[in-house]
Amino acid sequence: MMNSEFGRKLASAAFIIGLFVVWEALCLLFHVSDVILPRPSQIFVTLWDKFPALWPHTLQTLYTTMVGFVGGVVIGIMIGIIIGWSKLAYDVAYPLLVGFSSIPKVAVVPIFVLYFGSGTVPAVLTALIMSIFPVVVNVATGLATTEPELEDVMKALKATKFDILWNVGLPRAMPYFFASLKVAITLAFVGSVISETVASNRGIGNMMMIASASFDVPLVYAGLFILAVLGVALYAIFSLVEGRVTGWAHRKTEFAMGA
Repeated sequence: MMNSEFGRKLASAAFIIGLFVVWEALCLLFHVSDVILPRPSQIFVTLWDKFPALWPHTLQTLYTTMVGFVGGVVIGIMIGIIIGWSKLAYDVAYPLLVGFSSIPKVAVVPIFVLYFGSGTVPAVLTALIMSIFPVVVNVATGLATTEPELEDVMKALKATKFDILWNVGLPRAMPYFFASLKVAITLAFVGSVISETVASNRGIGNMMMIASASFDVPLVYAGLFILAVLGVALYAIFSLVEGRVTGWAHRKTEFAMGA
């Protein structure tokens, strides 16, 4: 099992490295201009040379993303519990939530700027509102799909509605919740960068906007690379925590391979 897992990780790393090698080779072979598509080597050199200037922007984007993400998760959990546990709340609130999530978030940023001015707050709020919906949907789904038999057993033991929620509903919703976290963190980065390109003078989004205006395309791609690394790192952290907390809900690898 360990060998197969190591083999999968090795194959994944080899594929990523091979993709960069092909990218580099094609750019050299067809003499692609840096303004159109910089080579990976140029991007890495830009990261190395300009890292001291990029680091404060990276910290700013990471800060606004995490603050907005945490706020969105807290609010999403509360709304998801209410919607998943109450049919009336589901009928009333869910359509409103779907309608609000359908609004392009770039259209909301100017409203935040109007109320709070440009800077960190609009970026945090944009990340927050983009994190809420996947958490609400998954938590509500996890609660709504709780087996009635489990609830009947708890009721037979004279458990209160809160006892059923705490001991059955929430544990049952944990796999859904962690799945939503991995989606929400990527959306939170999108929200932060959108706001930074529109209404901020700091952050990776603002840096990329300035770099594109001066046709410094390698620096733009360096910003994209930083965002990708941050997103993958946080995704991996949540996956690790998910495996520790909800390992009971996942089919064992050897059984899945033999099925």
